[in-house]
Amino acid sequence: MKHIFSALIFTGLILSCNSTDKTNTTPKDSNKKETELQTASLESNTQLKPIDSDDALIATALMSAPEASRSGCKVIGYNMAGEFVTLREGDNEFIVLADDPNKDGFSSACYHKDLEPFMARGRALKAEGKKHQEIFDIREEEMKASKFNITSGATLHIYAGPKAEYDPKTAKVDGAKLRYVVYLPWATAESTGLPEAPVASNHPWIMNPGTHRAHIMISPIAAANH
Repeated sequence: MKHIFSALIFTGLILSCNSTDKTNTTPKDSNKKETELQTASLESNTQLKPIDSDDALIATALMSAPEASRSGCKVIGYNMAGEFVTLREGDNEFIVLADDPNKDGFSSACYHKDLEPFMARGRALKAEGKKHQEIFDIREEEMKASKFNITSGATLHIYAGPKAEYDPKTAKVDGAKLRYVVYLPWATAESTGLPEAPVASNHPWIMNPGTHRAHIMISPIAAANH
């Protein structure tokens, strides 16, 4: 009996030690996982770089264009020297306007080439020092006088965000997301059935109704990784 009793006590001590060892290793495992997560997060952050070259301006600007069309888009905008130039020639129906490196945040846009006279006129008026409402009023009168035309249904793709850092591997800009503008000159809420303000996330609405710049606004919900 003594031998049996001693064996039971010895077995109990072994189990107790094993239990203690498991308890002691759990915080270590937890700390290891936490460290690994922090390292992964740090590595992810270090992938981001400032948009500090013409090649980076082109790559990030193209994120505003439909993916299937990016290889043929013409890219225009300010280069790193501050000159408004053609950054890259194109051969399809899209023009991409690159981010202005001298402004905070990030904003690029892609639109059909038929919209370029309207867009160029806006840039010219802004360069003359005209304010937003002045530009709006001048282009409204010029639209009425048929100096240029906005095709109904022409779409503007905008890729924008508050930061100006990007991942060189994907060209995605940190925190940027897409939104869309579909031009419908002179359209109204009554003629389209759309509200004049968004009623929910990802819901289309009409902005500047009844004017030359009437358009449907669509702001998709931001992706989870933004």
